Amino acid sequence: MVNFPLPYPVYGPEIQCPHCRQPIPALTLTDTYLCSRHGAFEANAETKELVHVQSGRHWRCWDGEWYRQHTHPDGIRFEIHEALDRLYTQGYRATRVVIAERYQDLVKSYLERSSPWRGEAESGGVAKLYGLPVEFSPAADQDPQWEVINFSLEKEPGIPIRYPYFRLFE
Repeated sequence: MVNFPLPYPVYGPEIQCPHCRQPIPALTLTDTYLCSRHGAFEANAETKELVHVQSGRHWRCWDGEWYRQHTHPDGIRFEIHEALDRLYTQGYRATRVVIAERYQDLVKSYLERSSPWRGEAESGGVAKLYGLPVEFSPAADQDPQWEVINFSLEKEPGIPIRYPYFRLFE
């Protein structure tokens, strides 16, 4: 039996660019999507990953959103920092970060450890990143989303930002 290639890559005739979120077309009879701003992305049908040809960055899709798959601690730390900035500008503040268990070895040396107060049981301290308590997700076989997504932030309404901070004439 002869296997004929599908006319489009694994994600269909069009996807959103993982960088700019603009619709980008698939190239017919290839495993490639082409963004006019960011170049080519190759789809791997076996791993369900999208690879940016120029940078080699890997992306995976969960629930219609693309998540970059990090190989260096600075990448995941930068992504968390950007998400914290977005939350703040929306009027929220983060109270906790849950990082995918698959990144535990990658980020553990970058986590801050706070010492317990005198008289408290020695628990090794609370791991923190950017001052937030850090927990690691359940294993991906228990919750499949953690095989793709990188982290989540718990949030609560923050202090509203008011401009101007002071009034010249009152």
